[in-house]
Amino acid sequence: MRVLLDVNVILDALLQRAPWRCDAEAILQADADGRLTCAATTHSLATVFYLSRKTIGTAGARTAVRQFLAALEILGVDEQTSRDADAMPGSDFEDNILIAAAVTHSFDAIVTRSSADFTHSPVPAYESAELLRRLHAATTPGSGAGPATNPP
Repeated sequence: MRVLLDVNVILDALLQRAPWRCDAEAILQADADGRLTCAATTHSLATVFYLSRKTIGTAGARTAVRQFLAALEILGVDEQTSRDADAMPGSDFEDNILIAAAVTHSFDAIVTRSSADFTHSPVPAYESAELLRRLHAATTPGSGAGPATNPP
């Protein structure tokens, strides 16, 4: 399953924000284990750097961005993605950028802490805990679910 991470999920893991940290770290571990393919947009990484440097300093933020660059698939946000996002009905342009990128690159889901902000998305949006439940069900023998690479 290919999932696009919202910036809040990345920051939850990086900044160890309770109570969401454990689920965010489990998603990143599932990516490292090959059970998921996680991605982020270039815009999200810029936001991660900007927000995290206030907490962990510039050097720590730069190190974190390098780790995410190495670990995640990175999607560029080009003019067409921005135009597609602008044409969407949602009121949050940043969320619309994620949706447009997920559609353009045929992602199975968006992972966020605020799935209610993505109700207009043609790509399903799951909160971290829900994605982990679906991943577990898909990989548990006898669950009746298909392999983990099938969309939920």
